[in-house]
Amino acid sequence: MTGFAISLTDIEAAAGRLDGHAVKTPLIESAALNDRLGLRVLIKPETLQRVGAFKFRGAYNRLVQLSAEERKRGVVAFSSGNHAQGVALAAKLLGMPALIVMPSDAPSVKAEATRVYGAEVVFYDRLTESREAISAAIAAERGAVMVPAFDDPHIMAGQGTVGLEMVRQAQALGAPLDVVIAPCSGGGLLSGIATAVKALSPKTAVFGVEPAGYDDTLTSLRAGERTPMKPTHRTLCDALETPCPGELTFPILLKTVADVAVVTDAEVAEAMRYAFSVLKLVVEPGGAVALAALLAGK
Repeated sequence: MTGFAISLTDIEAAAGRLDGHAVKTPLIESAALNDRLGLRVLIKPETLQRVGAFKFRGAYNRLVQLSAEERKRGVVAFSSGNHAQGVALAAKLLGMPALIVMPSDAPSVKAEATRVYGAEVVFYDRLTESREAISAAIAAERGAVMVPAFDDPHIMAGQGTVGLEMVRQAQALGAPLDVVIAPCSGGGLLSGIATAVKALSPKTAVFGVEPAGYDDTLTSLRAGERTPMKPTHRTLCDALETPCPGELTFPILLKTVADVAVVTDAEVAEAMRYAFSVLKLVVEPGGAVALAALLAGK
């Protein structure tokens, strides 16, 4: 694809930078899941990635390209948890300071993990304060580099390595992919995966999954333009509460994504239970939405 923020070449370059630093997570298969669905399902468990999420891939790919001077001044990011931990660990590995702006109601385990990786944490009230404004002010004061959660070519390319690995692993298994299903929030992961998948396996259909009440990507795809939404409630999927797809991610989603499924909190909870009891995987709500869509027949 041309004219987009990233290409397969960018994702392959990111894979080179991540080699030896990120985990090449396996594709796993469950006979019980296959039997239940009447399908052959391959799962890419990014729960086994460093910090427990794919976010480390994009964060490391972004930070490793900073100059020596930029590294000295450090980085600032805002996140409810996984991006925070990804940036914090990448900064620690590369020997640079990191400050993360987190909502005061972020899961305490994620806030504590971010601190353990060596980052400074500043809390804000998501109902009354702007994380973008707070982060921008701190970055300006310190001369630090802002690290977006998804709307950045280096972040998107790093997340795209999930798709690159997935296609090659499936090919090695002799299992060409008919459909790829991935969680969607701001679109960094989904746009990266879709870029890799469509380049390497053009006939594969790519689907996103969003939580009910946060289906801004589905709404935007139907409208043909980015359509911000005003959430009226919280969702179990705290990692997927972005109210609008990104400026850089959306054109790729519009070009590559066949459709978006929407799942309820109850369906997500059931997928988490199934993953734990049958697949023996501990999966957070946002990471369980693709499995939820499959189990719910969506």
